[in-house]
Amino acid sequence: MSTAEYANQDLTRADVDAAKGTTVLEFGATWCPICQGAQPVIQQALQGRQLKHIRVEDGSGRPLGRSFRIKLWPTLVFLRDGQEFARVVRPGTAQDLDAALHQLQES
Repeated sequence: MSTAEYANQDLTRADVDAAKGTTVLEFGATWCPICQGAQPVIQQALQGRQLKHIRVEDGSGRPLGRSFRIKLWPTLVFLRDGQEFARVVRPGTAQDLDAALHQLQES
């Protein structure tokens, strides 16, 4: 599952920590050219996988991004049952995401 736009929702760290299953949080912003350029790569890597893909709008004053210490966009945080297993910052190719996806499948 993937959302078309970055969610401007009040998803909290407690919500994320309590989530069951496999989730990929993608932190970024709609206006970010690096985020826009990474979308085909991200979509290719995640296509057909059984996981939740949540695009989270990040920026100043956004507590969820701060709780994950997000510094650059896009940053993808890979979680299983609310626990971070991997992180990929500014993927350039689908292969950049392969190791993280492989780690999620084995956990």
